[in-house]
Amino acid sequence: MSAKELEGYYMLKGGVFQDAGVASRELKAVLSALGVPAHQIRRVAISAFEAEMNVIIHAVAGSLSYVIGDDEVRITVTDMGPGIPDIEQAMKEGYTTAPDWAREMGWGGGLGLPNIKRNSDGLKIDSKIGEGTTLEIVVSLRDGQEVPGNGDEHR
Repeated sequence: MSAKELEGYYMLKGGVFQDAGVASRELKAVLSALGVPAHQIRRVAISAFEAEMNVIIHAVAGSLSYVIGDDEVRITVTDMGPGIPDIEQAMKEGYTTAPDWAREMGWGGGLGLPNIKRNSDGLKIDSKIGEGTTLEIVVSLRDGQEVPGNGDEHR
């Protein structure tokens, strides 16, 4: 990759499942064209897709943006949703606040945030009830590299 950063931005609309995965697939294609190893692309794609689905399931609208640098991918997902009342609880596998209609479609199984955490090297969550949530996700593109300041950060 070159020293120049690549950026992308996508608008997301709540409830529009036919658009689910568009942003993460396009990010995956860019990383593939750049020659990023498949196992790193997979981690980025899973993190981006899970975040995308959270917006589609829980929010009215939102956005996903990314910056690809030489050493990492930074993904920011912001939504206009209900906010997360208990982030610690939401980080537990199987815990879900997804509405019945989403669960009936096979979504909202309570794996989104845990999958993002598992596949990223950094996850910061800022959520305000009645306003929305912002996720800042970092995935290292270097094997074995830890991101400084990593860990669960919640506001």
